[in-house]
Amino acid sequence: MFRDVSACNTYNYGDALYWDARYIQDANSGSFDWYQRYSALRPFVRKYISLTSRVLMVGCGNAVISEDMVKDGFEDIMNIDISSVAIDMMRKKMIFVSLTHVDMQMDVKDMSFFPDESFDSVIDKGTLDSLMCGTSAPINAAQMLGEVSRLLKPGGVYMLITYGDPTVRMPHINRPVYNWKVELYVIPRPGNQKPAGSTSLKSYLEPVPMTEKGLLPADYTLEDPDSHFIYVCKKADDPTAVSHGSSNSLTDDTLRR
Repeated sequence: MFRDVSACNTYNYGDALYWDARYIQDANSGSFDWYQRYSALRPFVRKYISLTSRVLMVGCGNAVISEDMVKDGFEDIMNIDISSVAIDMMRKKMIFVSLTHVDMQMDVKDMSFFPDESFDSVIDKGTLDSLMCGTSAPINAAQMLGEVSRLLKPGGVYMLITYGDPTVRMPHINRPVYNWKVELYVIPRPGNQKPAGSTSLKSYLEPVPMTEKGLLPADYTLEDPDSHFIYVCKKADDPTAVSHGSSNSLTDDTLRR
């Protein structure tokens, strides 16, 4: 079963009670952005997501990425998080940024509040990773990704920012039922310095070619061993091309692995 435990610990990151307690404990610590700040992600966001897109930010926490995107000109962002404490923090903060902004408590495994094809884009910075560290990880991941696929309009983009390399993420996101075309980018951690003597001319803004099995090429070397990975998953423009299957069939397939 495709469960990535490389960055997991004993905490259940898929549990609302854990996150409520954590946000209460860290209430005086200010906003916290997982992995990357918007300044580093901006080239990718602006390339694949238009300013007028309706954007769903899953697992928003109390991060500032939504705030930064609004300041950058994005007009329609919906924040959701399983933690009511995080959503309350976001509402209090964002009221000074955008009056049209909406924040809602919601479990990413069940977003039935929204109709099919409600969003042009979905951004996920660490939320799938959290589910992968919880109990019943493969099933939870399948439920979430099934919902993301359902909510995306044809031609829409799911942008996943994660610590998970293709060996542990592609088995989840590269399923025929989603019919996503996936592009991969690799970026170093904030503040990472190239190794001494490095002469690499590699651009982080260029997609990394993957093998037919969806893996990194055998000769590909990570300049930063703890790099972050950006998967840009574009939904097929032609809805008839999408493989049809129920959430139950997807879950059953996951259980058989």
